[in-house]
Amino acid sequence: MAKSRGSVFFCNECGFESAKWLGQCPSCKVWNSMEEMKFGSEAAKPGNTIKKMLPRAVCIDDIEADENVRYTSGLSELDRVLGGGIVAGSVVLIGGDPGIGKSTILLQVCRNLAATGGRILYISGEESLKQIKLRTKRIGDIKGELKFLCETDTAVIENVILSEQPQVVVIDSIQTMYKPDVSSSSGSITQVRECTSQLMRMAKSNSIAVFLVGHVTKEGQIAGPRVLEHMVDSVLYFEGERFASYRILRGVKNRFGSTNEIGVFEMYNDGLKEVANPSEYMLSGRPEGASGAAVACLMEGSRPILLETQALVTPTLFGMPRRTSVGTDVNRVNLLMAVIEKRCRLQMSRYDAYINIAGGMKMNEPALDLPIVMALVSSLKDRSIDDDTVIFGEVGLAGEVRAVNMAQLRIKEAKKLGFKTCILPAGLLNKVSGLSDMNLIGVRSIREAIDLIK
Repeated sequence: MAKSRGSVFFCNECGFESAKWLGQCPSCKVWNSMEEMKFGSEAAKPGNTIKKMLPRAVCIDDIEADENVRYTSGLSELDRVLGGGIVAGSVVLIGGDPGIGKSTILLQVCRNLAATGGRILYISGEESLKQIKLRTKRIGDIKGELKFLCETDTAVIENVILSEQPQVVVIDSIQTMYKPDVSSSSGSITQVRECTSQLMRMAKSNSIAVFLVGHVTKEGQIAGPRVLEHMVDSVLYFEGERFASYRILRGVKNRFGSTNEIGVFEMYNDGLKEVANPSEYMLSGRPEGASGAAVACLMEGSRPILLETQALVTPTLFGMPRRTSVGTDVNRVNLLMAVIEKRCRLQMSRYDAYINIAGGMKMNEPALDLPIVMALVSSLKDRSIDDDTVIFGEVGLAGEVRAVNMAQLRIKEAKKLGFKTCILPAGLLNKVSGLSDMNLIGVRSIREAIDLIK
């Protein structure tokens, strides 16, 4: 006779599943991380067997598909990251550090949608209704059909959603939700996965857009198994220093658009404001005539952004030179310094090097190589680069400067901000010549680029 009840053990760190309890998880090697989840099952009996009609496979021409219904959030930067707006029936997961602005931006989106006639439901498992009202006073008056609910039971939440029939639902946060029939505690791997699965089925069957707020770990990843990110349609991350004013919304997964777009916001007392021109914002306060500074034009998706690359090269006081990088990969900086020493005969091994991407952004695009090289040599020689010069290009181990993509957009962005000279790979000159009246200087190697620093 089959057992009426059974259990499965899950690792609350990585989601590994096992039929029996284990002291150490075989996947993530964490001790005492296995939790039991009990479930019910009925023995199969011939008399109780219900024949289920098998689904029929169809051809692509037989599938009826309408255009995705999208709602405008009222924030063009968020719509850009989502691929053009909020898709009806989609499930979006938003993660970020505590206090970064996740709840603030979602509350602003709810206010904008309600003001245009949308039916919105904001469900909070962390704040009371009084706390939410105090927070809404900061972002302005709310008009329209925007309703709030404080609840953590997904069964109650589902009944409320089905009765209210909203167009957009916000769950803040998914780690506070729980299913009564699951024995593990709120925030565990099992609860997070089961609650997300239930909300996702409800969203798809009723064409309701659902936003899920997710906590993050010390490493900055969404708390819970990676399967949570695979289940949802879009995953967005809020980046930026907690005590800095700017915020960057980056899409790492999007089934309805590109994942290469970013949205730039600035935090004020009354909420988040969009930054329409990130390049001008990042270059504000740039020193004039300072050595060790080079302006780079980098791409984030289809958007060009101008950033200042700063370098400080000083003689080392110890046998091992110190290399520090903020905003880019320090290993890449070490590689570029080795190329400079080998190909240009500059003794970089005798100096400490400090690299900083002004504005606090984190960039790893290959086009940042040449600006870093120019900034390092500028600081080493204590000679400044012209303030109206913008630089981009990839550097190889032989010291060659390689071509990068979207050169036309980079040059147009630089011209719009008043730059007059552009140092770029020589292989791109025939593609961009005639597109702009800027002074285009093509270089084939870092030696040619360094000779321009006078």
